[in-house]
Amino acid sequence: MDGPAVITQVTGPGEDAAAKAAQCNLDVKKPRHRGVLSSFFCCLRAYEGEASPCRSGPHVLPPLPPEENEGLHKGDQSEVIPIPSPPAEYLLPEVTVPDYGKKCIVIDLDETLVHSSFKPISNADFIVPVEIDGSIHQVYVLKRPHVDEFLQRMGQLFECVLFTASLAKYADPVADLLDRWGVFRARLFRESCVFHRGSYVKDLSRLGRELSQVIIVDNSPASYAFHPENAVPVQSWFDDMADTELLDLIPFFEGLSQEDDVYPVLHKLCDR
Repeated sequence: MDGPAVITQVTGPGEDAAAKAAQCNLDVKKPRHRGVLSSFFCCLRAYEGEASPCRSGPHVLPPLPPEENEGLHKGDQSEVIPIPSPPAEYLLPEVTVPDYGKKCIVIDLDETLVHSSFKPISNADFIVPVEIDGSIHQVYVLKRPHVDEFLQRMGQLFECVLFTASLAKYADPVADLLDRWGVFRARLFRESCVFHRGSYVKDLSRLGRELSQVIIVDNSPASYAFHPENAVPVQSWFDDMADTELLDLIPFFEGLSQEDDVYPVLHKLCDR
């Protein structure tokens, strides 16, 4: 396994960002040009779905299966043989008491909150050792401007979940250093994604939360290809220390946290 295969969005030595990501036009403060993605970002190729990026019909989370179904009739008798249903295997545990009644916000890691590189960065906030094929490689991590304020406020407003398509061996130690306040109630990694058409997709219907109460914040449209109507797209971030996108988003999320249903607000967002 090579280095870039560990991290879905990472800059290696001598490689520049090249491909633009098509996203809904989120304009919180000023018009923005969509960020670029490195040409070799692991398996995050452009999603070529048939549906529009902003579908009008929300996905509804199916109810948990009952303990037993109606069973089968045996022979000519009316005896019912109960057949147990398999337990639902959702990605998240039950909502905790402090988060009861809050919406769930799913937040991406790479190019959304941080930028990581195997190439040395002089002003790196973190240097994380990652074992790859028996060798230790140093990953240099830059924090996006205002990420601390953003995470602290999101932790107050929502049930926060980190969901990345990177491997846990890299993403977990980065999250340990990034989230000093315990904002993330759960962390989901590549094995929790669905590999679909060459991309690692974050299937929100597997979370175990009502989809009208779920938001995903991600720079890659391929990551939320199954639920674009739940997405708040953000610009891909690499090293612009004047970036204010996370700061600009805080008032928007403060308002969204008070809504009964996320879809009306997010549909307007996509229509802009």
